Amino acid sequence: MKKHILNIGITAAIVGTMMLTGCSSDDTTVDPVAQATCSDGIQNGSETGIDCGGTCTNSCTDQESTNLSGSQEEDRTLDASQTYMLTGTYSIASGATLTIPAGTTIVSQKGTENYIVVQKGGLINIEGTASNPVIMTSENGQPGDWGGLVIAGNGVTTEGVDAVAEVGGIVYGGSDNAASSGSISYLVIEYAGAQINAESQYNGLTLYAVGSGTSISNVAILNGTDDGVEFFGGAVNVTNLYLENNEDDAIDWTEGWNGTLTNAYVVHTIAGFSTVVEADGVNNNPRIVNLTAVSTEEGTALQFKKESGATITGLSLTGYTRTIDMRDNGPLANVLIDGENADPSKTYLVDATVNISSFAWVGTDLDIQTETLPSSVTADLVLDASKIYRLSGSMSVEAPAKLTIPAGTNIIADADSGVSTDTYIVIKKGAQIDIQGTEEKPVVMSSTNRTPGDWGGLVILGDAETTEGVDAVAEVGGFTYGGTNNSDNSGSISYLVINYAGAQINAESQYNGLTLYAVGSGTTIDNVAILNGTDDGVEFFGGTVNATNFYLKNNEDDAVDWTEGWNGSLTNTRVVHTIQGFSTAVEADGINGNPSLINFTAISAENGTALQFKKESGATITNLYLEGYTTIVDMRDGGPLSNVKIDGQDAVADGDYSNGTQVSAETFAWVIE
Repeated sequence: MKKHILNIGITAAIVGTMMLTGCSSDDTTVDPVAQATCSDGIQNGSETGIDCGGTCTNSCTDQESTNLSGSQEEDRTLDASQTYMLTGTYSIASGATLTIPAGTTIVSQKGTENYIVVQKGGLINIEGTASNPVIMTSENGQPGDWGGLVIAGNGVTTEGVDAVAEVGGIVYGGSDNAASSGSISYLVIEYAGAQINAESQYNGLTLYAVGSGTSISNVAILNGTDDGVEFFGGAVNVTNLYLENNEDDAIDWTEGWNGTLTNAYVVHTIAGFSTVVEADGVNNNPRIVNLTAVSTEEGTALQFKKESGATITGLSLTGYTRTIDMRDNGPLANVLIDGENADPSKTYLVDATVNISSFAWVGTDLDIQTETLPSSVTADLVLDASKIYRLSGSMSVEAPAKLTIPAGTNIIADADSGVSTDTYIVIKKGAQIDIQGTEEKPVVMSSTNRTPGDWGGLVILGDAETTEGVDAVAEVGGFTYGGTNNSDNSGSISYLVINYAGAQINAESQYNGLTLYAVGSGTTIDNVAILNGTDDGVEFFGGTVNATNFYLKNNEDDAVDWTEGWNGSLTNTRVVHTIQGFSTAVEADGINGNPSLINFTAISAENGTALQFKKESGATITNLYLEGYTTIVDMRDGGPLSNVKIDGQDAVADGDYSNGTQVSAETFAWVIE
């Protein structure tokens, strides 16, 4: 429910108890007795309202005075002190003007016949203000309840003069691209998009051949089942447009629209929407100036059909898995973005080009903002879970600062090239991280391209012991780690998902999903999922840290890797391999610090190696369950099997370890894959 000046609950109460006033008078000079019909949905004769007053038996003090339906043949100004009920189609005829003052609320009944249409030659003047917008909403408060606002103009459309609209039989189109259909300022449209059939739907705001003489600014369209706004030809320009959770396209045009849309902000937080922009038909090159779109549900940003195109400047996209879709293989040169041909491989993940605060007047309770993470954090920093954060390079948390990431926070790594070794988060030695995810709201770190190896993941540097000594230098990033404090505390991690990490520097050096350099036992790590990485899921370089509840799926090298004498414990781990070519479920290297694996389950649908131990490495494993691997225990360098204890016994190279108790997949039902 949106927190507008007047919400649905209040509206219902007002409709039931409203004080009623008379309608505006009619200046007609024709015989009032002969012309008043009182029943044709038109204000005529002596009627002082539509089918009321004058010689009609029903007075305009009846509730019908605030019902909107039928045809308005003469100028009319609504009363902002009244709440109007849209009970059918309300048509502003050619030659008539409907004026809607600031603060007016119109509530529609449910139905495809319920919409407001300004006929070709008619005018509408919506005079909302930032403090008192005009609200058009629905009685039920559900997407698709009604048909929204439709304006038919006299501009040029590829359908020709006096074309007939796909809905309502509305006539539109002419030869005057400078024609005016009135003005709209500070308007909110909610719950529109009524569906006639699979091919025909109303939108929130539908503009048929509307000319550039029409002024449209500061419009918000929310929670529609079809498009937010659709342009059918014409040359109208629109400024300051906010579109939230319209289930088809936020912005749609066809029939050769060639106006300008300036400062548009699009938000998608529901699954199954179509696009931010859908363009169809001939390319009359409309201009989009400053378009910011944010999705928490992935999806497609810009889709161009046939030969359609546009010139776009100031594009910012966050959270979409597909940026440019030339649906019918039209030339990318038809779409110019910031002076260059559109490039589907680019993420267009840049700072927002439209300030969301400019739409504070809308009153929505949904406030999704984007922000670029800083490259260096030198003082304590707490992120805001209501924002989506862009990681456009490395972010380094320097000692003694702490980075706090609240439950539900999303961080998206920019991966323009598909493999970015410069994009990672690193917690330096002496700094801390506090990830506060919950089962209901995990913290999610992902990437724009959603391709394994897009970024470098999360790296933590501690002060615990490693066989590399004090102030060792990491194989990636030149980071310094390691000391003498095995109880060192680098912070805490709870309910974290890391996706598409593992950027490769060279054949010998790669980032992992989670990399733990000499991290001490004072650090708390539990409930972590690492998915779809090109290198290891988690790798321990020495240290004494313990970790609990790990889910590792389809990491292309090793799911769990350790070296440099790690001697902590990993409890309740589930490894899943469903892709070919991975390395192992476990790879251990270096001296044997004898870490503990407790309740370790690994399942492969693609054969492969389960446990591999290099040099003299080993472990103590309790409750091991393996399924689907062709190599069970591989002592790669001939180290003794006695270094690996499984359920109290020396490891058996080809042993059957399918009798343990599985770590249940339900333990990780919280994971967002």
